[in-house]
Amino acid sequence: MAFGLATDARAQASPFAGSWNLTGTGPDAAFVYWLEVKEENGQLSGRFLNRVGSPVTLAVVKVENGELIFQGGRPDQLTGPEYRARREGDTLVGRHTLRTGGRGGAAATERVVNWVGARRPVFPASDANAEHKYGAPVALFDGTTMDAFVAQHDRPLFWGVIDGLLANVPPANNLVSKEKFTDFKIEMEYRLGTASNSGVYLRGRYELQLFDDRGQPPAITGHMSIYGRTPAAVNASRAPYQWQQMTAIIVGDRVTVTLNGQRVHDNAIIEGITGGALDNNELAPGPILIQGDHSQVAIRKIVVTPILK
Repeated sequence: MAFGLATDARAQASPFAGSWNLTGTGPDAAFVYWLEVKEENGQLSGRFLNRVGSPVTLAVVKVENGELIFQGGRPDQLTGPEYRARREGDTLVGRHTLRTGGRGGAAATERVVNWVGARRPVFPASDANAEHKYGAPVALFDGTTMDAFVAQHDRPLFWGVIDGLLANVPPANNLVSKEKFTDFKIEMEYRLGTASNSGVYLRGRYELQLFDDRGQPPAITGHMSIYGRTPAAVNASRAPYQWQQMTAIIVGDRVTVTLNGQRVHDNAIIEGITGGALDNNELAPGPILIQGDHSQVAIRKIVVTPILK
């Protein structure tokens, strides 16, 4: 009897339920999104990450004529575009209308963005706290050169090496390491100014927030949060302009992070990409990205040590 009930439950489950990585097509191939759809008692709900920022709770999640429809805002005040998608085999095929302009007297323009979605991959069982065999350390910055990085965007860099420090003049470009990594330990020493806001992306997909928030309660956008998803367990921030030390170990979809000698994530589960991710091909190696377009940050050490097994 229990087996039959389980089978019926699966048969009745929405084909849209689950976590999805969405990617733009054609000229929008660099657009990446994340969607989570849940079903409870026949009712759908969800969260959505629209390229940047944090995942938001959706006001509308429904299925009409076999098509998934979702939108942000509140039920009484919808905001942003309406997203629509259909299942084609194991894939979501969707679209929405992107509106730009319309401010300061500028004419508004609209165009359709097409995208496809794949279910978020299942990572092998992982433990960031296990005993690991490490390879040779890779110094991405050793106080002398920034040759290990390239610019993310086609615009001026506004980063340089000054007195042995890697520093930006915001709004600067983002730095992306030439080398890509899978499982690894990263050690970083950096200094933040008052109210400074930056970030380091593991595999170019998961941002650990760098933020001057000493004395504030941990938040999903606070210092060393998995941005928009998981707050640090404690606020271990130092005062502005003091040097801070961070060590993170990422294995599969698990991460352990120590900030200034305090463990702030303990084999935490990474729920999905964070805002500003380079891509959502989560099982592939990825680079280290340093955010430079928000606020000023000075860095004196970035060392990545690959985990061999």
